[in-house]
Amino acid sequence: MKIYYHLPGLFEFCELYKVFLPLFKERREYFYDDCEIGSIYGAPADCIWGGGRTGFGEEDPEDVAALMREYGISTRLTFSNSLITKDHLSDKKCNSLCTLFENNGRVSNGVIIYSDILLEHIKKNYPGFYFVSSTTKVLTEFKAFEEELKREEFRYVVPDFRLNRRFAELMALPEKLKQKVEFLCNECCRFDCYDRKNCYENVSRKCLGEECEDHVCVSPFAERGYRFSDAMKNPGFIGINDIRDIYMPGGFRHFKIEGRSLGSAVVLEFMLYYMTKPEYQLKVREEIYLDSSLDLF
Repeated sequence: MKIYYHLPGLFEFCELYKVFLPLFKERREYFYDDCEIGSIYGAPADCIWGGGRTGFGEEDPEDVAALMREYGISTRLTFSNSLITKDHLSDKKCNSLCTLFENNGRVSNGVIIYSDILLEHIKKNYPGFYFVSSTTKVLTEFKAFEEELKREEFRYVVPDFRLNRRFAELMALPEKLKQKVEFLCNECCRFDCYDRKNCYENVSRKCLGEECEDHVCVSPFAERGYRFSDAMKNPGFIGINDIRDIYMPGGFRHFKIEGRSLGSAVVLEFMLYYMTKPEYQLKVREEIYLDSSLDLF
């Protein structure tokens, strides 16, 4: 059974992937045998359909598409804005991205989505995409999550990270539905946060270009920012041993790594932790850090 990781920063960290993907392909002995890249996801800057995190990626979409096509990596456009109306469906930039990525290469490409209005638009006009139900829906009730899994239009559903360890209900899912679950592994948000949906809505408003104040995080530790060491202490964290000892034997194969708003050096640490054999992590780190073309931050 393969483990599929869905990685962040399609437009933000393209320079990192230009170095990492050849290494992943050519030096497979560095990486776990059962480890695969399921997709790389993201949205460029000034993308009104974007959501989840504000996109800052400036990479040319044509260059991104070419890189993903070269290595046969599924791309996912993160179009998880929760406030889409019919007036937004004609946006030229977002429709151009759909045209570019719909049939880019030999693998199918996807859209991470919240809005049913946008879902119907893309299904009608760009039928080559598959769809992923976004974690920004904040489905914290297991019954609601299960109903989402039953929706035929979604190939995958990303539950709220607070459902990650609801093992009794998760293990009781039918095998067909288990194959659609994609767990968010490394969330740093406070486990008992009551304001997560408002946080995502604030991002949606900003992506639409609306004037609004920054969302004020209710966590008492917000000023620390994202730290992987903090995320590892989160009750919803899924570590590499959890994947191998619990989730894989239970029939789950898909795991999402967050990090679009972080630096490429931090994203590299995620790929080292989840994908790279411990004895080769230093080698991979050195190969990438010593590449003079890459400015890690």
